[in-house]
Amino acid sequence: MLLNVLPLFAQVVPTAAADAGTSPCGVPAEASSLCLSIYRSTGNGVLAQLSDTIVVRPAKIALIFAVAYVARRILYRLLRRLINGKARRVETVAALIRSIASASVWTIAVIMALSELGLNLGPLIAGAGIVGVAVGFGAQNLVRDFLSGIFMLMEDQYGVGDVIDAGHATGTVESISLRTTRLRDVNGTVWHLPNGHIERVGNRSQQWSRAVLDVDVSYETDINHATDVIKAAAQSMCEDPDFAESILAEPEVWGVENLGLDSVTIRLVLKTAPHDQLPVTRELRARIKGAFDDAGIEIPFTQRTIWHRNGDGAVAVLARSSED
Repeated sequence: MLLNVLPLFAQVVPTAAADAGTSPCGVPAEASSLCLSIYRSTGNGVLAQLSDTIVVRPAKIALIFAVAYVARRILYRLLRRLINGKARRVETVAALIRSIASASVWTIAVIMALSELGLNLGPLIAGAGIVGVAVGFGAQNLVRDFLSGIFMLMEDQYGVGDVIDAGHATGTVESISLRTTRLRDVNGTVWHLPNGHIERVGNRSQQWSRAVLDVDVSYETDINHATDVIKAAAQSMCEDPDFAESILAEPEVWGVENLGLDSVTIRLVLKTAPHDQLPVTRELRARIKGAFDDAGIEIPFTQRTIWHRNGDGAVAVLARSSED
């Protein structure tokens, strides 16, 4: 009779062991119901563990990454609504925030997936911290570039499409990352500037710009008349519909800027939209040249007076010009 009871006891022990937390599925409170069900039905611990490894854990990992993907899409939509602007620099900051949000979501997803695989993340995180400190000491310039890039973007110093003077190079910003700024100068040369090495920046296209034009006239010209002609040419340009969006204020003639060797310089200034000062200045030169031709105002040319002393003390004065 004892021999007949032993098989029944052997069948009860696995179930009791599973309930007591000694089953291959682990602690019952944390074990998957699939693993427990298979183990209780078959009593085969290897099969139960295999079902947990092949089915349950991959399903959990897939669910983690699916939730991370959905969370990333939701964050992108929220950021798009919160950061609503068409300015280039706004897009630059938005791209940075989206990158940080995406990296954070996927980092959390990877950590949760590794935890599902049963890896002990404590030593891994501690080792990563030590490696981070070592890299920080060994790559101080890289860290400085990243910090400078973050502050540059947050302070809205410049954005893609702006024309800047970065000290080492001057040109149009083509791209910005946390480490470098890429700009192209007027000759087409592309400059890659580490953000940490940019000590000062002059932005020529933020908020508004100014077209400054120095016009030379000869000394024989009536200054008041020349000033009126220059002002009228600039005013006609302001009233031109083709330049309505480029010119933001009435032209100003500041007066005589310089008394040179061969000419008198009159300065004209015009407030323009960002990055429009160069085409406005070119058009102003063409219009002022035509207005001078119509008004009979002469563009100055180089003139020199030569004093020639003869041996007998007589002095001859010879006037020379660049046209001779």
